Amino acid sequence: MKLLVKHLATSALLGLMSVSAMAQTVGPKGEAATLSAEVTVPDDAVAAIKDAKYKAALLWHDQSDFVNAVSAGATDEFKRLGIEVVATTSAGFDAAKQRSDVETAMAKEPNIILSLPLDPVTSAAAFKEARDAGVSLVFLSNLPADYEHPRDYAAIVTDDLYQMGKQAADALASAMGGKGTVGWIFHDADYYVTNQRDNAFKSTIENDYPDIKIVAEQGISDPARAEEIANAMLLKNPDLGGIYVTWAGPAEGVLAALRANGNKDTKIVTLDLSEPVALDMVRGGNVAAIVADEAYELGRAMAAAAALRLVDKDVPPFIAAPAITVTADNVAEGWKKSLNIDPPASVTSAN
Repeated sequence: MKLLVKHLATSALLGLMSVSAMAQTVGPKGEAATLSAEVTVPDDAVAAIKDAKYKAALLWHDQSDFVNAVSAGATDEFKRLGIEVVATTSAGFDAAKQRSDVETAMAKEPNIILSLPLDPVTSAAAFKEARDAGVSLVFLSNLPADYEHPRDYAAIVTDDLYQMGKQAADALASAMGGKGTVGWIFHDADYYVTNQRDNAFKSTIENDYPDIKIVAEQGISDPARAEEIANAMLLKNPDLGGIYVTWAGPAEGVLAALRANGNKDTKIVTLDLSEPVALDMVRGGNVAAIVADEAYELGRAMAAAAALRLVDKDVPPFIAAPAITVTADNVAEGWKKSLNIDPPASVTSAN
């Protein structure tokens, strides 16, 4: 999933994120994950939902292929349920704009709001009017501060974070023939989404691949520093067999460092789809694989959870959609499954 400018932190997070504790995806408050496939609107509830003529608003944090795919999944599910989408907005990573979007949408009296809160504290106030009005709130990945389930919101929906990290480790190990040395570039922030993905990679390498050693570790908070970090890592470890990069933005910087050094051997794995990273992958470059979320399924599950809440069905507090490993061999299928669109022409023509 795309990274936020601001990050959700909780006091319980440090304990949850220890490598020894990593075994499965958990929510920001330690909630167990329910697979998104289990969150469906039963046939006996569809008629009642259609008769109620509910309305929904999609108040997103930004505009991107990822957001478009989430919106498509949600919109298709709402259409199936006879729910009208009355507003779709993009806050452009501006928390004040997001609050304004909520206020504007509330004038249209939605019964449902789907959104990714940009900042825990600011969003707690931004969504207060909707919460107090009984709107069915479903959040993507983040949670407003002090909001409690089921009192304040229907569900949080995000990726299967543990599987994303694990699949990245499996893909890198496969590309390296199960042996060698690895660099680990992790997200240097208290944010449960990236922390779990990163730590799942590390714990999988350490537990499942005894002939692969993580010999270099470096946190990153500013993607612009990725090339600099990779250069320093390679200077100390010129024979690195692989590098894990926390998401695709900084992976582009790592790839630039490898190219500048004439390094064609060190493999990269990263998370979230990116045209430049995918283009290197299909051309047989350094990138071995990209692990992505199923964004369309995220949207479908968000819509289903919101509708279930309106008809007084139990909704699990934390829902996770599957991860998919995208390689040169399945890039078209993987792109479609993740984002519900075809890959960029540059990627398909190079494959």
